[in-house]
Amino acid sequence: MIKVGIIGATGYAGGELVRILKGHKNAEIKWYGSRSYIDQKYADVYRNMFQIVDAVCMDDNMEELASQVDVIFTATPQGLCASLVNEDILSKTKIIDLSADFRLKDVSVYEEWYKIEHKAPRFIDEAVYGLCEVNREDIKKARLVANPGCYTTCSILTAYPLAKEGLIDMGTLIIDAKSGTSGAGRGAKLPNLFCEVNENIKAYGVATHRHTPEIEEQLGYAAGEKVVLNFTPHLVPMNRGILATEYASLKEKVSWEEVKAVYDKYYVDEKFVRVLDKDVCPETKWVEGSNYVDIGFKIDPRTNRIIMMGAIDNLVKGAAGQAVQNMNLMFGCEESEGLELVPMFP
Repeated sequence: MIKVGIIGATGYAGGELVRILKGHKNAEIKWYGSRSYIDQKYADVYRNMFQIVDAVCMDDNMEELASQVDVIFTATPQGLCASLVNEDILSKTKIIDLSADFRLKDVSVYEEWYKIEHKAPRFIDEAVYGLCEVNREDIKKARLVANPGCYTTCSILTAYPLAKEGLIDMGTLIIDAKSGTSGAGRGAKLPNLFCEVNENIKAYGVATHRHTPEIEEQLGYAAGEKVVLNFTPHLVPMNRGILATEYASLKEKVSWEEVKAVYDKYYVDEKFVRVLDKDVCPETKWVEGSNYVDIGFKIDPRTNRIIMMGAIDNLVKGAAGQAVQNMNLMFGCEESEGLELVPMFP
């Protein structure tokens, strides 16, 4: 059994980790870390875990935790993992960090966009960006994995094959994305109150959202060039889900069949990426509660642009599910173990 510790187990992503790992045949949670609920029963925080989880919440002592478990998930705000990790810890256990601390390879870019000092820049080069469909072989050998963000997972996977094959002009790429409110975390914030969100849709972080450099960096690796793009996120009144709609100019005229062949080249053997049939658009309802990414596209010959669309559950493939997928790769498990989650409907 893989012994697991979770720091940040009472946030939305941490709670989703617990839900998924309770159904994982090769994993056992040994530590439910939560600074806000120390010594409280986990099932009192999340009552869906009544008579399922008997443990009490513990602190975020990574030093102690590292000697007890095989892998630590840090589902915490930016800066915490970097402030705790050190060589001694990494010599004892593996870490899958769900924050942005090790996603960006340029520490100055991280500090500019996240407005905090990076506490462990020496581990940035070693950290593997945990997008399984792209970096699978590197993830298998890693001891520190940077789990991608939810917007970034959806945005990158939707455009990745076309960027990799050079079909689109990367300088024209625009990403418009919508997310449910769980993406903002469980903390009480005025803009996320029911009366603020219900019957409303709003853009936020316009031209400044901190997932922008992550998307640019990863798509830049795919395209083999520096990428600068517009990314605009929106908040919509639903619990879960991300829908990304992406626009780019085509470098040459292509048919739907030719573009579909490019997507199939990269994703036909990927269990969790579903490229949809012609004229079928992704919807968040068809991936809710699952680790799937649904991708569709439409060619607009009038403007010579392609519209790419992707949908994920932000808490599963966008956070906890992807983290478990990474764990499976790191420990030689079946990659889909614990993640055979049929999308929920309605």
